[in-house]
Amino acid sequence: MGTLLWIIAVVLVIAGIYVILARRDLLWGIVLIVLGFLVGPGGVSIFHP
Repeated sequence: MGTLLWIIAVVLVIAGIYVILARRDLLWGIVLIVLGFLVGPGGVSIFHP
């Protein structure tokens, strides 16, 4: 389960960086990056008690 959460978190952060750089949409990029940090199993995680 931890590996899956890492993969999802990495994909969200990369998508957020792509949205910021390619689409020039700062708000959605930041939202995706923050979601990536919240889903990730390390540090802050919404799935970890």
